This record gives sequence, structure tokens and C-alpha cells, in this order.
Amino acid sequence: QVELEESGGESVQAGGTLTLSCKIGGVTYSSYCMAYFRQAAGKERERVAGIFTGRGSGYYADSVQGRFTISHDRSARTLYLQMTNLNAEDTGMYYCSADLGVGADYCYNRWMSQGYKYWGQGTQVTVSP
Repeated sequence: QVELEESGGESVQAGGTLTLSCKIGGVTYSSYCMAYFRQAAGKERERVAGIFTGRGSGYYADSVQGRFTISHDRSARTLYLQMTNLNAEDTGMYYCSADLGVGADYCYNRWMSQGYKYWGQGTQVTVSP
């Protein structure tokens, strides 16, 4: 049973920095897909960032490119999303997601379609002006 334990969401002021964490459990593989998505109140869920843990380089939505950094600690099986220069448009529920498919292309395509199999409960990020 794959489990995703999320943490790190809180209220911050615009311009601030925040790091989200997501620990994956119940997985014996060393390479898999992980990502963050977010959903603001009254809006559809959108992509934020993703990564194939076997290769390490992440991909980002245009809205966060240059401000957010996704990384993965293999030994800790934990995904991190470092968010800098936050603004009010970054407010929302952030969801960690994972898929046990393998390969950078598979992970990216699944991220684009938001088709990951496993989802966390979400952690709230609120950015005040």
C-alpha cells in the first residue's frame, strides 16, 4: 500500500519562502514518479512540478518556473518542493502525487495529464499580500 505523508504547508507573506515535504511509504522501487499539483479555491487543479526520481531533473509549470525547485532524497524517500518569492496566486491546497511507472518520459507525460495513481491528502499554502 503506497502512502504519501505530506507536510510543510502554512501561511506566509508575499515574497516569502516555504518548503513542502512528501514522504512516500510502501514502495520498494528506487525509481518512480513524484510531483506536486495544487488547487486554489474555485479553480481546477493544476500542475506545479514533477520529477522522475531515477534521473533527478525536474519539470515545472510556467507559473512557477524560476521560483520553485523540486528535489528528491532517495535515501529518505522524500520529495521536496522549495518555493521562493511566493505571491497570492500561489495560494491553494498542494497535493503530493506519485506513480510507480518508470522513465522520465512516462513521468512527464503522466504529469502533463495529471494521471498519477497515488495522491496525498494535501497541505494548505496561504500567501498573504
